Amino acid sequence: MLKPLVPALTAAVLFSGCTMAPRYERPASPVATTYPTDSAATSSPAAAATADLGWREFFTDPRLQKLIELSLANNRDLRVATLRVEQARAQYRIQRAALLPTVNATGNGSRAKTPGDLNTTGQPIISEQFSVGLGFTAYELDLFGRVQSLKDRTLGTYLASNEAARSTHLALVAQVATQYLTVRQLEEQAAIARQTLEAVQSSYDVRKRSFEVGTLGELDLRTSEIQVQTARSGLASYTRLRAQAENTLAVLVGQPLPADLPAGRALREQGLLAELPAGVPSDLLQRRPDILAAEHTLKAANANIGAARAAFFPRIALTGSFGTSSADLDGLFKAGSEAWSFAPSISVPIFAAGANRANLDVANVSKQIEVANYEKAIQTAFREVADGLIARSTFREQLDAQAALLAAQQRRFELSDLRYQNGVDNYLVVLLAQQDLYTAQQALVQSRAAELINLVTLYKALGGGWNETRPANAP
Repeated sequence: MLKPLVPALTAAVLFSGCTMAPRYERPASPVATTYPTDSAATSSPAAAATADLGWREFFTDPRLQKLIELSLANNRDLRVATLRVEQARAQYRIQRAALLPTVNATGNGSRAKTPGDLNTTGQPIISEQFSVGLGFTAYELDLFGRVQSLKDRTLGTYLASNEAARSTHLALVAQVATQYLTVRQLEEQAAIARQTLEAVQSSYDVRKRSFEVGTLGELDLRTSEIQVQTARSGLASYTRLRAQAENTLAVLVGQPLPADLPAGRALREQGLLAELPAGVPSDLLQRRPDILAAEHTLKAANANIGAARAAFFPRIALTGSFGTSSADLDGLFKAGSEAWSFAPSISVPIFAAGANRANLDVANVSKQIEVANYEKAIQTAFREVADGLIARSTFREQLDAQAALLAAQQRRFELSDLRYQNGVDNYLVVLLAQQDLYTAQQALVQSRAAELINLVTLYKALGGGWNETRPANAP
C-alpha cells in the first residue's frame, strides 16, 4: 500500500518552504541623495525615462544603428554572456528539482539454478522472481531548509548572470558607439591634415620656383618645407590611427565591416540627446544591471548562510518503493502480489572538528564581502553619472571657446600672410600662425568628439542602451 509513504511525502511538502537564512535587508545606499550638479535635468519628472530610451532613438546616425545591430547579433563577448545565463538557468533547475522526490519506475526479473548438493532436497532447483514498481531513493526531508537555501543561492546566481548579460549588452552598445565616434573623429582630423598638406604643398611649389630663380631665400624655402613635412607626418598618423580604430570596431561588431553600410554623419550632425534626465541616485538601484547583479549575488550569499546553519542539524533521508512481486511472471499483477518498502535514515552531526562552524563563518564573511561589492557598485555608478553630468555642463562652454579660438587663429593667419606678402613680416610669423591654426582645427574636432562620447557614457551610466526603441507608453 502507499499509506506508509503518504505521511513522509506530506511532511516533505509542508516543510520544504522553511529556511534558516537570515532575513534579507537591502543595505543603505552609501551615496548622496542627489548628484553634485544644479542641472534642472536631474530633477525632471521624466527622469525615469532615460533608461527606457531605446538606442535607436538615442543614436540616429543610420550607419551607427546598423553597426550596433550587427554587434548585438555577432559579438562574441555578448554571445558568451548569453550562454552563461543559459548555463546558470540549467543549474538552478537542477537545484530546484532537489526539493521534490525523484520517482523512478523499476522492473526486475531473475532466474537462478541451485545445485542439489546445496539445498536440502538434493535436487537442482530453478527459482524465478519478477517485480515492478515505483520508488524514490535518498530523498532529503528538508526540515531545516538546507535544500531550500541552496536553491535560493542558485537562483541568486542565475539572476546575477542574467543581469551580467544585460550589463554586457549595455557596454557593447556604448563601446560600438564610442568606437564609431572615434573613427569619425580621426576621419575628420585626417581630412584637415589632407587639406592642410594640399595648401602648404601648393605654397611650397610656388616658393621653390621662386628660390630656383633667385627671388626667394633658402630660409623661407626650408620654412615652407617644414610645413609640408609636418602636414605629411600628421596625415600619416591620422590615417594609421583611423585604420586601427576601424579594426577595433570590426572586432566589436563581430565581423568584417560590410561594404554596403549606410552613409554616416559628421560629428556635428550626430544629434545625440544632450539633455538626458538623470533623475536621482536611487533610480540607479533598479536600472543599472551591474548594481542589480551585485544585489542578486548578495542575496545568494545570504541564502548560503541558511545552508551553513542547517548543517548543524540532523539530515533525514527517505527511501521507499511500492509495486508488485511474484515468483511467476503471469502472477505479477494478481491479488496479493503487492510489495512495498520504506527506509528512512537520519544523520546527526556530532563531531566535525569545527568544520561546520568554519563553513558558517565563511558564509557570514562571504556575505559581508558581497555587501561591500554591492556598495561599491552603487558608488561606482554614482561617480560615473556625476562625472558625466559635470562634463556635460562644461563641454558646451569648452566648444564655444574652441570655436572662438579657431576663428581668431584663422584671422591671425590671414593677417600674417597678408603682412608677409607686403613685406612687413618674415615667413616664420606665417609658419607659426599656420601651425596654431592647424592645432586649433584639430582641437575643435577632438573636443566635439569628446562631448559626444561623454553623452554616450552618460547614457550608459544611467542604464540606457538595453531597449531598442522607446516603449509606446513612454513620455
